[in-house]
Amino acid sequence: MTARAHVPLSTLGRWRIGGPADLVLTPTSTRSLGLTLVAARDLGKPVIIIGDGTNLLFADEGFRGTVIRIGPAIAAVRHSGPGRIEAEAGLWVPSFVRLAIGAGLGGVIHAIGIPGRLGGLVTMNGGSQRKGIGDHVEWVDAFDRDGVLHRLDRDQLNFGYRRSRLQDGSLVVARAGFLLPHRASEESRREAIAILAARRAKFPRIHANCGSVFVSDPALYQKIGPPGQAIELAGLKGATQGSAQFSPDHANFIVNRGGATARDVLSLITLARDRVAAMTGVAMQAEVRYVAPNGAVTAAHEIRGT
Repeated sequence: MTARAHVPLSTLGRWRIGGPADLVLTPTSTRSLGLTLVAARDLGKPVIIIGDGTNLLFADEGFRGTVIRIGPAIAAVRHSGPGRIEAEAGLWVPSFVRLAIGAGLGGVIHAIGIPGRLGGLVTMNGGSQRKGIGDHVEWVDAFDRDGVLHRLDRDQLNFGYRRSRLQDGSLVVARAGFLLPHRASEESRREAIAILAARRAKFPRIHANCGSVFVSDPALYQKIGPPGQAIELAGLKGATQGSAQFSPDHANFIVNRGGATARDVLSLITLARDRVAAMTGVAMQAEVRYVAPNGAVTAAHEIRGT
């Protein structure tokens, strides 16, 4: 485990936003993760767990507690049987997908362009094309906050669209087992290349961002389409607040044009949610999580911006 004090959260999250964290601990193995959780508990301060901060908006005031950052030191992966892969939480998601493709396995190609760590993807039941990684999770090994390791079978994980039992924060993913369907590698590679090309064509790449801000909603789809289309029809594509902007490339992305604050981002989220609700009657739900200075983690739309 390594430890650093007074670390700017803007250096840890994809949005490049956030004040200082009191302490950042980085475990160096799965066993170290359990010990790190115990050490953080014993400090008696709030604790948050992050990977690459892909889906997080950190408060401008920072965080008065301990951050445990799960990264590439916890990224072992192995084949454990026909169609089965076991992987640790710090594995880079595109690397996981490429390994599956190389092994002649499918089912997770939709995640090829998601920049983040596998533990976060499993926790959020992340994915793209309205698919989720949870469809292929067999089990998860997760530590509780006392450093005790638990194995949860699929039926204990309560996967739903962009949600799982793991989001309540009581357990921290250490590794997961996947059962994947067989699929010709060349066919999977062609699909992966097409997905990456489509993402490059329509998603912002120049400015810092966290990916999609709002979750796709069937009710919104039925009335008007995906969140990006709804935000655009509400006249907000390209709209700015401070140095934050609804991307001109894709309106469901908020980009940091340099020096944006969490307050700027929250204001845009509130504005879009209010406008779209007035237009459609559907209240969009944020996929992004806001981390308050006291460590409370909530969906960003629950923190009304001004």
